[in-house]
Amino acid sequence: VAGDGEKDVLPHCNLQVYTYTCDVGKRENVYLTAERVRKEVGEVSVLVNNAGVVSGHHLLECPDELIERTMMVNCHAHFWTTKAFLPKMLEMNHGHIVTVASSLGLFSTAGVEDYCASKFGAVGFHESLSHELKAAEKDGIKTTLVCPYLVDTGMFRGCRIRKEIEPFLPPLKPEYCVKQAMRAILTDQPMICTPRLMYMVTFMKSILPFEAVVCMYRFLGADKCMYPFIAQRKQATNNNEAKNGI
Repeated sequence: VAGDGEKDVLPHCNLQVYTYTCDVGKRENVYLTAERVRKEVGEVSVLVNNAGVVSGHHLLECPDELIERTMMVNCHAHFWTTKAFLPKMLEMNHGHIVTVASSLGLFSTAGVEDYCASKFGAVGFHESLSHELKAAEKDGIKTTLVCPYLVDTGMFRGCRIRKEIEPFLPPLKPEYCVKQAMRAILTDQPMICTPRLMYMVTFMKSILPFEAVVCMYRFLGADKCMYPFIAQRKQATNNNEAKNGI
C-alpha cells in the first residue's frame, strides 16, 4: 500500500521455501531427493534445469573425469529430473519444464568441446521432449528453452571477444537474464535467446557454409574467445598446486 510520502510496500505473503542438496549428475540422488520433495512439499509443477559446470581445459589436456562430470551435470541430469517429475505433470496435464542451456548449445567455439557438447545435448533433449509432449497432445505442459550469451557470474571469467565488438556484446547481468527468462516462462514462450542478436548468429550459422562461419567468428573474435579463460584457469590451477606443494 502506498501512502503520502511513503514507499510502496509489498503485501505480506506467507511464503515457505524448501532447500535440498542433491548431486544432479547422479540419478539415484535425483530420484531420492524427488521423493523427499513429494513427501515434504508436494508435487512439482515447474521444473527449472539450471545446474551447469565447465572444465576449462583444452580437449587433450582435460582429464576424462572432468569431461564426464560436465556431461552428467549439464546434460544427463535433465533426463533424471524430468523422469522424476514429468509423470505427475502428464497425469494432471499441467506443468512447465524450463531448460537453461546456453548460446553455446546453438553454436560452438574452440576450446570448450565438453561444455558445447553438453549444451547441444541439453538443447536436443529439450526439443525432442517438446515434440513428444505435442505428439501426446499434452498442451497443458509448457516448455521453455533459455539460451543466454555469456553471463557475468564468473563461470567464464577471462572470456574475451574482439575489443571493438565488446561494447556491443558485453557479458550479461544475471538479474537481466533472470528477468528475461521469467518473462518467457510466464508468457509460455517456447524459446528465449538473450540478447536478441543471438537469434541472428544462430540463423547465420545455419545458412552459411562452414568456412563463412569461420570468417564470421574471426571477425567477431569468437573463434578463440575462450583461450584467455582457459589460460586463466590453468594459471590458477598451477598456483594452487604450487601453494599446496603438489
